[in-house]
Order: sequence, then C-alpha cells, then structure tokens
Amino acid sequence: MNSPATTAAGSAAIAPTRTPAFEARLAKRYRAERNFRLMGLGAVIFSVAVLVFLLGNMLVNGIAGFQRAEMPVTINFVEAGVEGDAVSLTAPTALQTLEMGGLPDVVEFYAEAQLGEDAARELSPDAWRDVAAALMADPALIAGTRTFQLAASSNLATGLAGEGSPEMQALANRLVSEGKLAKNWDWGFLARSDATSPQAVGIWGALKGSILTMLVTLVLAFPVGVLSALYLEEYAPKNRWTDIIEVSINNLAAVPSIIFGLLGLAVFLAIFPNMRSAPLIGGMTLALMTMPVIVISGRNAIKAVPPSIRDGALAVGASPVQVVFHHVLPLALPGMLTGTIIGMARALGETAPLLMIGMRAFVATPPDGFTSPATVLPVQIFLWSDEINRGFVERTSAAIIVLLAFLLLMNGLAIYLRNKFEKSW
Repeated sequence: MNSPATTAAGSAAIAPTRTPAFEARLAKRYRAERNFRLMGLGAVIFSVAVLVFLLGNMLVNGIAGFQRAEMPVTINFVEAGVEGDAVSLTAPTALQTLEMGGLPDVVEFYAEAQLGEDAARELSPDAWRDVAAALMADPALIAGTRTFQLAASSNLATGLAGEGSPEMQALANRLVSEGKLAKNWDWGFLARSDATSPQAVGIWGALKGSILTMLVTLVLAFPVGVLSALYLEEYAPKNRWTDIIEVSINNLAAVPSIIFGLLGLAVFLAIFPNMRSAPLIGGMTLALMTMPVIVISGRNAIKAVPPSIRDGALAVGASPVQVVFHHVLPLALPGMLTGTIIGMARALGETAPLLMIGMRAFVATPPDGFTSPATVLPVQIFLWSDEINRGFVERTSAAIIVLLAFLLLMNGLAIYLRNKFEKSW
C-alpha cells in the first residue's frame, strides 16, 4: 500500500507545469473566446438596431400614409333638391343616378360657398363620390344635413406638407389657420382600390388580390408538396431516377423567382390567354416556386420521425399505408408546416414572377374572383414607389405596413396550426 507521501509525489509528477508559455496560450484562448462572444453580441445588437430603424422609418412615414388632407363641407340635401329614396339609393345604378341628378354640382356649390372659390377649386374631382357613398350606405341622409370631410387635391395636399409651389403652400397655410384644412385619419385607404391620385388611392384591391393568390398557392402547393415528400421518403425505390428527382427538387428551390414567372408566362398564359393578371394564374406560378421548399422540409421532417414509431406500428399489425398516414404523417406535420410558412412568406413578398404574367395592371376595382384582373401588395408597392407625386411615398410606407401585418397574421395562423398538431414521442 502506497504511503501518502508517495501518492503526493506521484500527483506532483503527473500535474503539468504552468510555464509562462502555457499561461500565455491559456490567456490567448480565453481572450479569443471572449472576443467571439462580444462579436456575436455585437452582431445581434447591430441586427436589432437595423430592424428597429427600418420599422421605425416605415412607421413614421406609414402613419402619414394612413392620413389625407381633407376639407369640411356641410350639405343640406333637402335645400339642394337632391332626390332619392331607399330603393333608388341602394340599387346597383345608384351612383349613376346621383351623378345624373346633379350631385357633383351640389357638392361644388356648397364647397364654394363655405370654403371660397380658390379652395373649392382644390377639392378632389372625385370628392362627390364620397358623398354618394355615404348616401348609398345610409339613404336617410337624403332628408337632412350632414358635414363631410372631403379629400383635397394632390397639389393642395403637397402644399400642406410644405412642398410644391409657394402659392399652394400659402393657400394651404391660410386654410389651416381658418380651420378649413387638416390631415385626418383615412379609413377609406383600407377600403378603396388603386387610383391616379394619392388622395384617392386605397389598398383593398391589392390586399384582396394577395389573399386570393395566396389561397390558390396554398391549395396547390401544400398537398402536392406533402404527398411528394411522403412518396420520395417512404415509397420511392432508391435508384438513379429518384436521385435525379431529388437533385432537381433541390435545384428548383434555388432557382431565381423570375424563372418561374417566365414559366407561367410560357405555359399558363398559353393555356389560359384570357386570364392575364388573374389570381388563379398568379397562384399557380407561385405554387411552382413554393413546392420545392415544402418537399425538402417535408422530407426532413419525415426523416426526423424515429424508426421505432414505424416498427411499433408494424408490430401491432398496422399496414404500411396506416403506418405512414396514422403515425408518420401526424408526427412530421409540424415540420412540414414550418416549411410551408417559409415558402408562403417568400411567395407573399414576390414581385418578379407576377410582373411577368401581367399582374402590374391598373386595377381600379377589387377582383370579384379568382379569374378577375387583380394586382397584389408587393406589385402595388412597387408601382407606387415609382410615382413622381410625393404623396405616393407616404402611401407606399402605409402599404408596406399592411403587407407586414398580413404576413404576421398569415404566419401566426400557420404557427398556431403547427403547435396544435405538434406531438411528442
């Protein structure tokens, strides 16, 4: 048996000698680790700062985009002699009836009387349509008096922002001092469609086009992508042909989006030439782009399911089809939904493929269905950003906020479904 003295001597012999060179190497390693942590923290802080700056800039400009310059005009419909009843004002031809009945002249008369001739000339040419819309929404207004906040012209709105000609700026300042001009919250921005004036534009037409296009994309890409992933991972034989298919799918996931636009232009519009700029064509084009992402994520999710799940199901008598659809697919579905979220988010923000199939047309009315002419939010933002009028810059920022809100809502729903179907084993 070794004595304590012998054990201590052996331990001292085994322990390394902390020479100055060893201490220098150790300090260098600790310093490298500390610098790496600081670099990682700096990268995170920089990314957050850029994100905050971007969102803050969009919010500052976007809040102004949700507003418009308006002037108050009070109209006495009984005194003006505007005729109509509940039947005529709710008919499909109510707008034409009010126009033929002289409503534009009535609005112009009261504007000149209350605002002055110079200010009345700077009222939006379509201001009477807001009055008509209010009458069609509530026919009882025809028997009374009401004050309307009517849109000013683009020139007067530019003058209110401190830009434009000196004469228009002076007019805007005078009207503001008299309480006849102000920027008010424009709820109609969320209900109108595209227009030639930033005072009259709205986002609903493009938003509805995006919703219809995304529905077509999801209905086509998700089931086809999931079934393709199941077949390639569970049923397809491992040979040269399946290897070629796998390589092709991986390459398609990295193909630039404009190539899919060219494919949609050459194939889908050749088959359906009368559906140019329709959500159906846009959805099919984006489905081709989204499908490879869903297939790749689906295969990875299927591979992540433990083999013991399959072996246990087969041991209790389940058929191979039951094993796949009753056990493997439910466990892999959350991972598949993750790939779907990524693919749909990419599709929502795409512009190039939709420009190729003609979804950049001026659409003044929201689409009625999947085959009606439409545009989408990214294309609408692109078109507005190219306008010369300063008012479109603010409207562009507001449209970006709407796009981000739509993206967050769509992703939130997908994440909820993913968590709902998520199971542990």
